[in-house]
Amino acid sequence: MAKTTRIAVTPGDGIGPEVVAEAVRCLETLRARHSLDMEWARFPWPSHAWHEEHGESMPQDALDQLQKYDAILLGALGDPGPVDDPDRYLLSDSVSLAPLLDMRKGFDQWVCERPARLLPGARQYLADERAKDIDMLVIRENSEGEYVSQGGRLRKGTPDEVATQIEVFTRKATDRIIRYGFEQARNRATNRVNEGRTRTFKTLDGRTCESQVCLVTKRNALRYWGDMYTEAFEAISKEYPDVATHHELVDAACMKFVQSPWAFDVVVASNLQGDILTDLAAVLSGGMGVAPSCNLNPTNPDMPSMFEPTHGSAPDIAGQGLADPTAMLFTTARMLEWLGRKDPKIAAAGKELFDAVAADLAENAGTRRGTHEIGAAIRKRLSE
Repeated sequence: MAKTTRIAVTPGDGIGPEVVAEAVRCLETLRARHSLDMEWARFPWPSHAWHEEHGESMPQDALDQLQKYDAILLGALGDPGPVDDPDRYLLSDSVSLAPLLDMRKGFDQWVCERPARLLPGARQYLADERAKDIDMLVIRENSEGEYVSQGGRLRKGTPDEVATQIEVFTRKATDRIIRYGFEQARNRATNRVNEGRTRTFKTLDGRTCESQVCLVTKRNALRYWGDMYTEAFEAISKEYPDVATHHELVDAACMKFVQSPWAFDVVVASNLQGDILTDLAAVLSGGMGVAPSCNLNPTNPDMPSMFEPTHGSAPDIAGQGLADPTAMLFTTARMLEWLGRKDPKIAAAGKELFDAVAADLAENAGTRRGTHEIGAAIRKRLSE
């Protein structure tokens, strides 16, 4: 008997509950339409409201509870509080981000995938016509690097205060994220061929390939981990002679993301540098309002992966029905495609949701609509 696919729904803060509500309604439509063996449960944490009531963003056994599920669908985290309360305002970012990091580390979600493809109807920020061909996948190492929270503050609050923030990189994590990047490059090339699209990239020796991996570091200034990433990249690339390779320093990569983003295919970067690059890539592909994000554990089926839109909690418009759920719905589609590795019906439902959201985006470019109106239009497409 097939195992029921279980999803933990965590709406979070700000506009999170509003956009997640539309995602759940779409899941209900798809479940009924395709008789999917899928269920979900809603959790009131992690959230600012839970923190206000309990003094913590989520309960002590939160990870144990979430591990019983196959995936986590997260709305948004973050509530800065009133700006006239500086202590609360300044601490809010670190408090709200903590559960996100706890889940990523606790479930070893070592891959953060953020696709950046300029779809019809999405806002094109670059005037160059070639920007219509933006189609990259930024893969961020998600388990270590700059976000390991090693360090501290000595003599806090005094003129002699010292703050240390230690970066930690291992060869194991380096090898697996780089190899994952090459595998995704191959997969993307195959998918493009199946869709009737082609792209070509030049290798250093002048050959033409249908895919490319660009490694991003800051090895000229951050020498030790930069050298290790570069050496691992060179070694692993030999296993993938059909994939072109490229290396950029992170500052140059930011510049070239704007100058010629159509020249990138798969980009692999460290935790912090990937975090910065993915926000830039999201804007180039239409903005935060259309950008999905996936935190994946591809190696341990007993650990849930987590899916969240790239945008934040937007507390300034929360509760007003103004939030665009497009990014949340694209994220939900990516979650279904991921879960569909074990159930082709769920994978098909994910593609159906993606296509419906993309069609809605193309048809309503520039139209101002409310949260529920957009969700209802997409559900109508799913029902037809």
